[in-house]
Amino acid sequence: MAARDELRAGRDRIADVTGVPARTVSRILARHGRPAIACLDPMTGVVIRASRMTTIRYERPAAGDLIHIDVKKIGRIPEGGGWRSLGRTATATEKSRRNRQGGVGYDHVHAAIDDYSRLAYAEVLTEDTGAAAAEFLIRATEFFTSHGITVREVLTDNALAYRRSRAFRDAARELGIRQLFIRPGSPWQNGKVERFNRTLATEWAYRQPFTSSQERADALAPWLEQYNTERNHHGIGGHPPISRAPSPT
Repeated sequence: MAARDELRAGRDRIADVTGVPARTVSRILARHGRPAIACLDPMTGVVIRASRMTTIRYERPAAGDLIHIDVKKIGRIPEGGGWRSLGRTATATEKSRRNRQGGVGYDHVHAAIDDYSRLAYAEVLTEDTGAAAAEFLIRATEFFTSHGITVREVLTDNALAYRRSRAFRDAARELGIRQLFIRPGSPWQNGKVERFNRTLATEWAYRQPFTSSQERADALAPWLEQYNTERNHHGIGGHPPISRAPSPT
């Protein structure tokens, strides 16, 4: 239970850290009435959402058959650190000074995850426009190609950057990728990347205090490497995503 409170992670991650079998971890969490990790706020552990999912769970038969893409907006960090570094008792003058140093605003974390292997790619960009999304799609496709994965279809929500953007549409066409969209009001259809975003927030963006947005951005690549090659994934039998990726050509 202490590991759950500290890591705010699911049974497989707790099993890795404690050495307790995953099934035993599940029984302990259930006995103590702990809700699913997806229902918790990544910072506080407070329940913030009710569970909702489709009645039919699906998985494409091969890597590259479908890539889920989404954008998560996170607040920028003032140089020297925000309230998580300064503490809530820091003076208003100090907070105001650091906010004026460029910390106001948002970063946009573009993420892509393969439906079959759960191999993931993400970047921190300054905007979520169609042009930015198109450039991200190109680089994400290059990443998957480097792991032997040919992207055939991409699934997104109905944001303007995806549905109305000529740049994104042209990039998909040039790459030979078919665009798919979730039904309006049905975000769970893009649930694999939505779940990845929650993991990303818990284990990277809000895992520790950072002194700047750049420091946080620099920590993304090492975290992704650990996620793809070491972190066990409950949805694919407790193995890391790289175990399902084909060998690079």
